[in-house]
Amino acid sequence: MKDDRQNFVLFAVIAALILFGWPLVQNRFFPTANPPATKMVDGKQVALPKPGADPTADSPAAIRDRQVVLAETPRVRIETPALRGSINLKGPRIDDLVLTRYNETVAKNSAPIRLLSPAGAPEAYFAGFGWRAEGLSPPAADTVWTASAPVLTPAKPVTLEAANATGQRFRIEIAIDNDYLFTIRQTVMNGGAQPVPVAPYGFVNRVGVSKDPDSWTIHTGPMSVNNGAAHYAPNFKDVDAGAQRFTTQGGWLGFTDKYWLTALVPDASQTFDGQFRAGANKAYQADYSVQPKLLPPGRSLTQNARFFAGAKEVRLLDRYTDDGIVTKLDYAIDWGWFRLVEKPIFYYLDWLFRLIGNFGVAIILLTLTIRLILFPIAQRQFASMAAMRALQPKMKALQERYKDDKPRLQQEVMALYKTEKVNPLAGCLPAIIQIPIFYALYKVLLLTIEMRHQHFVLWIKDLSAPDPATILNLFGIIPFTPPHFLAIGVVPVLLGISMYFQFKLNPQAMDETQRQVFAFLPWVLMFVMAPFAVGLQVYWITTNCVSILQQRLLYARHPGLKEAPVK
Repeated sequence: MKDDRQNFVLFAVIAALILFGWPLVQNRFFPTANPPATKMVDGKQVALPKPGADPTADSPAAIRDRQVVLAETPRVRIETPALRGSINLKGPRIDDLVLTRYNETVAKNSAPIRLLSPAGAPEAYFAGFGWRAEGLSPPAADTVWTASAPVLTPAKPVTLEAANATGQRFRIEIAIDNDYLFTIRQTVMNGGAQPVPVAPYGFVNRVGVSKDPDSWTIHTGPMSVNNGAAHYAPNFKDVDAGAQRFTTQGGWLGFTDKYWLTALVPDASQTFDGQFRAGANKAYQADYSVQPKLLPPGRSLTQNARFFAGAKEVRLLDRYTDDGIVTKLDYAIDWGWFRLVEKPIFYYLDWLFRLIGNFGVAIILLTLTIRLILFPIAQRQFASMAAMRALQPKMKALQERYKDDKPRLQQEVMALYKTEKVNPLAGCLPAIIQIPIFYALYKVLLLTIEMRHQHFVLWIKDLSAPDPATILNLFGIIPFTPPHFLAIGVVPVLLGISMYFQFKLNPQAMDETQRQVFAFLPWVLMFVMAPFAVGLQVYWITTNCVSILQQRLLYARHPGLKEAPVK
C-alpha cells in the first residue's frame, strides 16, 4: 500500500513537470502550431492581425510612406497570376512584390502578403544584379536604366539598358514565369578599345530577422545549397558575428521564412563565391559573385542567373527541382529526418484535399487510411495482449519462485514466452509505427503553406493553428486571456474524452497504481496537446475513435482480454 502511494505521488510530480515544464522547451524543439489566426471576443470570432508584423504596416501612414518611396523612381510594373509589384529602374532593383494568392489573415478583406519592399520603406527587402567594379566601370548605383516595356508579364520579358563613359553597354533582360521564378540575363558589350574583366553578381538585402522563429524543428533565416548539400546554417546570430562564406559550383543562397523564400540562383555551369553578411541598421545580405572573364573589344558576354521570390509551395519547388531548373530547391522546406515519410503523407493529404475540398475531412480520411493499413498489425497486437494477459498468473508464480535469482528468472520467463509462443514486443509495434506517422503529420501541418489558413468547420478557420475557442474565458465573453498552459479549447477537450474512453477499453492492469496512472493520463495529455495545431488533434481524435471501434471488434475475437486476470 505504501509503495502504491509512493508510485502515485511520483506520477503526480511527473505530470506536473510535464504540464508546467513542457511549454518551456516546446517552442525551442517542437513548435506546436502556427500563431492563432482568430480569437474569440464576446463569443464571436475575430481575425487576428499578422503576428509579429509592424503595427503600422496596415495604417494609412505606412501605406503612404511606401507609396512615396515607390513614386520617387521610375518603374516597370510586374503583373503575373501569382505576383504584383514593380522593378525599380534606379539600380536596378526588384523591390516591390506582393503575393496575390496569399493573404495576411483569414479576414475576407485582408491584404495580400507583401514579400519585397524598397529601401526606405517599412520592412525593406529587395534584390539586385550588376557587375563588380574591378577593371570595369559598370553603371553607378544611382543610374536610371531605360526599359523596353512598361510592364513585365510571363508573356513579355523586359530589357533594361545602360552605358558608361568608356564604351561598354550593359543590358539586363528579365523574364518571369507564371509563378515566382525570374530569369536574369546579364550582358556586357565592349565597345571600348581595351579588354575588360566581366564579373556579374547578385544580392538580396533584408532589414531585420525573420518573424518566424528559428527552432530545432524549423529553420528560418539564411540558407544555401552548396557543394551538393542543403545547409540550414548559419543563422542570423552567426552572421552578426561575422560574414559566412563558401565557394561552389551549382546551388543557390538566400533567406527562408516558414512559408516564403528569396533565393539567388547563379548559372549552374560556373563556380561562384557566396556569402551572408550583416550591415548597418539590422540589415542582412546574401550575395554571390562569379569569377571574372576577360571580354575583348568588339565582343559581348552574356551570363545567366535566376531569382526565386515567393511561396514555398511543395509541388512547385519539386517541379523546379525535378526539371533541373534549380538544384535542390525542394530543400527550402526543412522536412528534416522524416522526409521520406513526410512527403508521401503530404502528397496523399493534398490529393484528398483537392478531391474533397476540406482539409479537416482530408485529415480524417488520411487517418482512416492509416488505420486500415495497420489493422492486421493491430489484430496481432490484441492477440499478443490476450496471450500476455493469460500468462500473468504464471509470470507471478515465476517471480515468486525465483525472486532471489534474477538470471534464472529471466531464463524461465524467456522459456515461458517460447513455450506459449508469445512475443512481448508485438503489442508495441503499432505504437512504434504511429510515431513517425504522427511526427510526419505534425511537420506537414507546421511547414507546408498548403495547410495555412485551411478552414474545417464552424469556428475552426485554420487547421495549422491551435483551437481559438478557449473554454476558461467562456469563448471570449469574459475579458480574460488564460495562461498558455490553461488555454484549453473545445477540440483538446474532445481529445481528452476520446483518450479516456480508449484507455477505459484497454485491458486493465493488475496493479492498482498503473490503473490510476492510466485513468489520469488522458487529462495530462489533453493539456500537453492543447497548444498544437487543430489538424493534429483532429488526427488523434479520429485515431482514438477508430481504435475504440476496432477494440470492440477485436474484443469479440479475443474475449480473454475482457476477463479479469486469474490470480
